[in-house]
Amino acid sequence: MHTRLGTLWIGFVLLAVSCGSPVPATQAPSSSGGASNAPASSSPGPKRIVAAISGEPNTFNNTVARAGAGGVAGVDALEQFVSAGLTQLDDTGVQRAQLAEAVPSVDNGLWKVNADGTMETTWRIKPGATWHDGTPLMADDLLFTVQVGEDKEIPALSNSAYNSIESVTAPDPSTVTVHWKKPFIQADTMFSYDLALPLPKHLLEKAFEDDKAGFTQVPYWTTAFVGAGPFRVKEFSLGSFIILSANDAYVLGRPKVDEVEIRFMRDPNALIASILSGNVELTMGRGLSLEQAVQVRDNWQGGKLGVVLSSWIAAYPQMLNPTPAAIADARFRQALLTAVDRQQMVDSLQAGQSMVAHSYLSPKEAQYSTVEQGIVRYDYDTRRAMTLMESVGYVRGADGLLRDAAGQPLTMEVRTTGGDDLQEKTLFSMADNWQRLGVTVDPVVVPPQRAQDREYRANFPALEEVRQPNDLTTGSLTRYYGPESSLPENNYRGSNRMRYSSVELNGLIDRFYTTIPQGERGQVLSGIIHHMTDQVIPLGMFYNAQPAMIGNRLVNVGPGGATTATPAWNSAQWDVK
Repeated sequence: MHTRLGTLWIGFVLLAVSCGSPVPATQAPSSSGGASNAPASSSPGPKRIVAAISGEPNTFNNTVARAGAGGVAGVDALEQFVSAGLTQLDDTGVQRAQLAEAVPSVDNGLWKVNADGTMETTWRIKPGATWHDGTPLMADDLLFTVQVGEDKEIPALSNSAYNSIESVTAPDPSTVTVHWKKPFIQADTMFSYDLALPLPKHLLEKAFEDDKAGFTQVPYWTTAFVGAGPFRVKEFSLGSFIILSANDAYVLGRPKVDEVEIRFMRDPNALIASILSGNVELTMGRGLSLEQAVQVRDNWQGGKLGVVLSSWIAAYPQMLNPTPAAIADARFRQALLTAVDRQQMVDSLQAGQSMVAHSYLSPKEAQYSTVEQGIVRYDYDTRRAMTLMESVGYVRGADGLLRDAAGQPLTMEVRTTGGDDLQEKTLFSMADNWQRLGVTVDPVVVPPQRAQDREYRANFPALEEVRQPNDLTTGSLTRYYGPESSLPENNYRGSNRMRYSSVELNGLIDRFYTTIPQGERGQVLSGIIHHMTDQVIPLGMFYNAQPAMIGNRLVNVGPGGATTATPAWNSAQWDVK
C-alpha cells in the first residue's frame, strides 16, 4: 500500500514539474551571487555542480555540530569540502595522506611503540600546504589544535583520545610528534576528520584566549570560515544555501570543478521535485528515505541511486536474567536467527539495496577480508531452527505453538524505540517470522518519553532491536564488553545494554584496542567476529542502506563510504561530462 501511494505521489510531482516553466539548461548562477533555481550548466565555461542536504547547518565543523542536539544532516560533507586533515579515510576505509606526506605506520617508522606501551606518532606536513587565506599551515597550528581540544572549557571540541596523549612536540616548523601514554589504535587518525581537524592558530588564538565560553560561536565557524580543503567559502546564506569555489592552492591540486552550490532542503517533497526537475543533481547525508530514493530513481532519467551501508539493524539479546531464560543459551539464539528470512527483509525493507548482516562488520569495510573466514553464518532454514529449539527443550504442539517441558508456551517480548519507521517495520517483520515458528511474540514500540530512561532500556526482558554503528572507531566494540555492562552500580551508563560478558570476548577486545601492528590486530578482530557470530551476540538482521541521488553528468562522484567518508571525501577529483 505504501509503495502504491508513493508511486502515485511521485507521479503527481512529475506532473507538477512538467507543467512548470522549463529553465534553460545553460542558465548561469544569478548575478547577485545568490542561489539560482537553474541546473548546473552543461555549456562551455565554469564547471558547476548543485547539491542538496536536508539540514540547515550553522557551522562547517562536524564535531561542533554534533556537540549540540545530535548534529545536523550534511555538515560532515560540508566539512570535507572546505577542511583538510593530515590524513583521511577513503570510501573503502583505507587511511590516505592528505596534508601530510605519509600516514604514520609501524612499517614506515612514523609510528613507534615502546616496550612499556607508550607510543610516538609523527607527521610531516607537505610543502605548500596553506590555509585558504594564503597563510602556510604549520606545526604551530597542530599544537594549537591540541591545546584547544584538551581545554575542559571548550567541551564541543573534546575527544576521549586526548586522555591517551602525554604531550605534543614540534621538532621543526613542518613536523609534529604526538607522545602517547598508552596504546591507542587510532593514533594515525590524529589531526583528521575522525580526530581533531587542524585549526588555524593565526585566526583563532585571540578568540580562544579572550572568550572560551563563546569560542565556537565566533564568525569563523560560519560566514568567516577559513580551512585548508579543496574548496573555499564564497557565500554562506544562513538557512538557505552555501556556494563554494575551487581552492587554487589546494596542496593536492586544484579541484576540477570550479563551483559547488549546496542548497538546504529540509522538505523531502521539495527535494524530490528539485531532483526530478534537474535543479539538484546530488544529495548528501540523511534526507530522503530509501523508499523515496528508489521511487525517484525509477522516475529520474537524469541520474542514478547510490547507497552506503552506514549502520546495521540488529536484535540485542538480554543476557542478565532474561525472560525466557533460554535466551542465555546460544542454541536458542541460533534458532531465532535461523528462523528469520533476512533476505526477504533486505528485498522488502531495503529495496534490495542492502545485504544480510552475517557479521557485525560490513563487507564494504576494508578489514572484512581479514575476518570473513571466521564468520559463522545462519541461513534461513525453518527446519534447522525447529531442531535447535527442540535441543533447548521446546516442542511444537498441535496448536502450532512452541512449549517447554511443563507445557508452558514460549512467550517473548521484543522491543524497539519509536520514531524510526525502518526499525518499527523490522520489529514486526521479525515478530512475524518467529510467530510462524511457534513463538508467541509481544512487540513493544518504546515511546520517546521512555527512550531516555536508561534503567528501563537496560532491563528489557528478551530482545531489543536497534540501529547501531558497526564500524571500528574508538569504543565501538564496548557494546559487547563485559566491564561496560549497563548496571545499577554505574547508574546504567554502560554502553553494553545486553549485559553480555565473556572472559574470551573481553580479552579479545582488550587485545584489539592495544594491538598496533595491522596484521596482528586483524587476527584479533577475526577472533572477535568469530566469537560474536558463533555465540550470536547479537542477532544481526541487515545493514542500513543510506541513499544518495547522483546525476549522470557527474564524474568521480559516489555515495561515500561506510566509515567517515561522505560523498565529498574526494571532491577535488569530481568532474562533469
